Amino acid sequence: MKAFVVLVTSPNRKISEKLSKGLVEGKLAACVNRVPGIASRYWWQGRVETAKEELLLIKTTKTKLPTLIRWVKTHHPYQVCEVLALPVATGNGDYLKWIEQSLR
Repeated sequence: MKAFVVLVTSPNRKISEKLSKGLVEGKLAACVNRVPGIASRYWWQGRVETAKEELLLIKTTKTKLPTLIRWVKTHHPYQVCEVLALPVATGNGDYLKWIEQSLR
């Protein structure tokens, strides 16, 4: 089993709750942490933009990742949403097993 942490930004709490609930209930994520109050600065359509956002830290497995990405893109309001999957090199073995067991 290969675990991943997926980063997804969201425009507000309502969207974050919708995404996190759908991902966990759909067994695409074992856990989603919501980090409110981040400030983002980025290029969009040739201009530098700033926005208040939330960050979702999503724990999943390699086998769930393609479906998770498609699901987020379908349910996210942004035209181009952030979905970055970072592989977990190592960690608490019991927690990594829990992620896998939660997504069966």
